[in-house]
Amino acid sequence: MTAMRFDLGWTILGLLTLMTSRPADSAPPDPYAAARKKMVDRAVVRSGVTDRRVIRSMLETPRHEFIPQNRRHLAYFDMGVPIGESQTISSPFIVAYMTQSLEPQPTDKVLEIGTGSGYQAAVLSPLVSEVYTIEIVEELGQRARATLERLGYTNIHTRIGDGFKGWPEKAPFDKIIVTCSPEKVPAPLVEQLAEGGLMVIPVGERYQQTLYRFRKVNGRLKAQPLRPTLFVPMTGRAEEGRQVQPDPAHPRILNGSFEKRPGKDGFIPNWYYQRQTEWMESEDAPDGRHYVRFRNRQPGRTAHLFQGLAIDGRKVTRIIFSAKVATKNVRTTGVAKDGAVVGIILYDEDRKEVARETLNILYGDAPWRTLTRTLAVPVSVREAIVSVGLFGATGEMKLDSVRLEIAGMQ
Repeated sequence: MTAMRFDLGWTILGLLTLMTSRPADSAPPDPYAAARKKMVDRAVVRSGVTDRRVIRSMLETPRHEFIPQNRRHLAYFDMGVPIGESQTISSPFIVAYMTQSLEPQPTDKVLEIGTGSGYQAAVLSPLVSEVYTIEIVEELGQRARATLERLGYTNIHTRIGDGFKGWPEKAPFDKIIVTCSPEKVPAPLVEQLAEGGLMVIPVGERYQQTLYRFRKVNGRLKAQPLRPTLFVPMTGRAEEGRQVQPDPAHPRILNGSFEKRPGKDGFIPNWYYQRQTEWMESEDAPDGRHYVRFRNRQPGRTAHLFQGLAIDGRKVTRIIFSAKVATKNVRTTGVAKDGAVVGIILYDEDRKEVARETLNILYGDAPWRTLTRTLAVPVSVREAIVSVGLFGATGEMKLDSVRLEIAGMQ
């Protein structure tokens, strides 16, 4: 099995090179081509996406064209990027992973809920027959439509409206992809999915979601959980009916001591975007009997976990952020902040980054130690993402007892 993975990796990496090669007399060189190839290699192929058609589309879709001009320098990093109106463009890995999970076929008619920037629809365009995409925010929908038309996507059809209702006059759809998260699957989308069709959608509480693939069998959805994730909420009717709301006045980290046992899929409960992470049991664990271990042997590759939470800077003025960390042979690749990191990123209501704080960036070897900082929370903050792990460095990091306590309130 290891040899098969090795051969497949080299086959796909060879494919990347061939697909980005162009004759000397063809179109002008794309200044973003090298960055895009690097993104696809590191964030898509090395993270487990294997569908060659999806990889080709990711290579050929100009992600920078779907990102505001003042943030285009972030276009080819594996990260979500704000696009305005409290919305984001999803990370390249998630776009590729969801697209692969949809099993796109050349004859498919696909419904997308949450056009956003238009990037996901653009990635789907060469893989399917028709894409129908709905955006509830008029300004975003109009901007995405203009971008898609300018770039020449002729099989993408856009609409401004509430995605909860779907697009009934164009139903049934062979596939449905939802790029925002409702608490439950909207009934109209179930009705508009063709028998035997697939739907890929994140479902759950605001900051505790699971990405599902559903297949419609005898008129009902058969669920397959894929992985924990975090998407912006589905607004409109879906958000109006949400029963479990986050409490931004009392932010907390869930399963920070990692005592909850992972499921059969191996994912750490309450955390998402898991890469190269192991759940460990030991009598020497500093908090309980378990901790997580990140290990990376390939420079530039990441090993990490994330967790989102609500926090209102109008109510919470200071927090105490802490964790217990140990390292072994952590070596930098020369990139800033690529070591063993325990960090937190604070965002405003438009999901623009307000502040980025780290407890420390560790290298080398060190036994278990407690890292802690008291941080000010700017009044504009509305949510946060805790990011932990190795961000390009090689070596091993152990982590336990990640905590957030309120130190000051209005």
